[in-house]
Amino acid sequence: MSAMTTTMEGSAAHREQPAADSVFVRACRGLPVPYTPVWFMRQAGRSLPEYRKVRAGIAMLEACRRPDLVAEITLQPVRRHGVDAAILFSDIVVPVAAAGIDLDIEPGTGPVVAEPVRTEADLARLRPLTPPDVSYVDEAVRLLAGELGGTPLIGFAGAPFTLASYLVEGGPSRTHAKTKAMMYGQPELWHALCARLAGITLEFLRVQVAAGVSAVQLFDSWAGTLSEADYRRFVLPHSAHVLGGLSGAGVPRIHFGVGTAQLLTAMGEAGADVVGVDWRTPLDAAAALVDGPSGRGPHGSGRPVQGNLDPCVLFAPWPVVEREVRRVLAEGRAAPGHVFNLGHGVLPETDPEVLTRVVALVHEASAR
Repeated sequence: MSAMTTTMEGSAAHREQPAADSVFVRACRGLPVPYTPVWFMRQAGRSLPEYRKVRAGIAMLEACRRPDLVAEITLQPVRRHGVDAAILFSDIVVPVAAAGIDLDIEPGTGPVVAEPVRTEADLARLRPLTPPDVSYVDEAVRLLAGELGGTPLIGFAGAPFTLASYLVEGGPSRTHAKTKAMMYGQPELWHALCARLAGITLEFLRVQVAAGVSAVQLFDSWAGTLSEADYRRFVLPHSAHVLGGLSGAGVPRIHFGVGTAQLLTAMGEAGADVVGVDWRTPLDAAAALVDGPSGRGPHGSGRPVQGNLDPCVLFAPWPVVEREVRRVLAEGRAAPGHVFNLGHGVLPETDPEVLTRVVALVHEASAR
């Protein structure tokens, strides 16, 4: 049987079963699966020509607010690659923009905030989020739930620290100097900001869960810039508030950050069911780090992991890609559940055909 045949059959199989009992959701819960599920962060994006076509001339925030366009872009990698889960097309700053912050997503730069949040008075511009503020997200999720059938849909949001870093810096930063200056020099203001962001994030995820997502992922993209001590003091309580607020939602919760090797144990304690791991830490080592006394999974046998192929490996010759995929699969067996993914997002220059081949290989090589 060819790898491509395996992918097509696997894709058909996961569409026939309920999303709540899909291979992806079962792996997130540490339950037995017939093969390792796979999806890719940024799978719906610039690596796909069909994405570039439908996004032509449409600003990012506008695209995120059009349910029909969100649904189409979210579905594109499912159709092309046969991945085991879709992830909602959106951006982590969508809820803070909806909550009153004047910002834009500039091509080639990222989120840019018109007036950074640096004082207590600035907090007044960041009001609580209500479901009507993001009704377009609710509509998009409901459209997708109907279109995807048994393929699960992952909702997502940015974690309080990462959102705060954009608001304080005014945009992307290499050093996060202003963010850390507030953390260290104005801790009360820092915690007030993060508490407000945690409330916004939790409400945003609750909207997605109510509309029909099968899992959620909390992205803390910039947490890796912190020491473990600072993470525990300034970040962990707020991420734990978000993840804990979804404890009764009935969907798996995934937590992911970049450059977080020193934080994996603490991130496991934040309350996620699955910890995403970037490419820098082998999954077998990561599985041990997130499996502390308070890091037990839902069945008491450890915590599932997600990851973690280096996105740059996809530019290597196919024999190298195949070798590395098999290595990640082997290391992932150390955890009670493994969702194959990259260690960060798909790079725009990636050949989509390689991604399709990786999906097929993961399904074939991991078949039980």
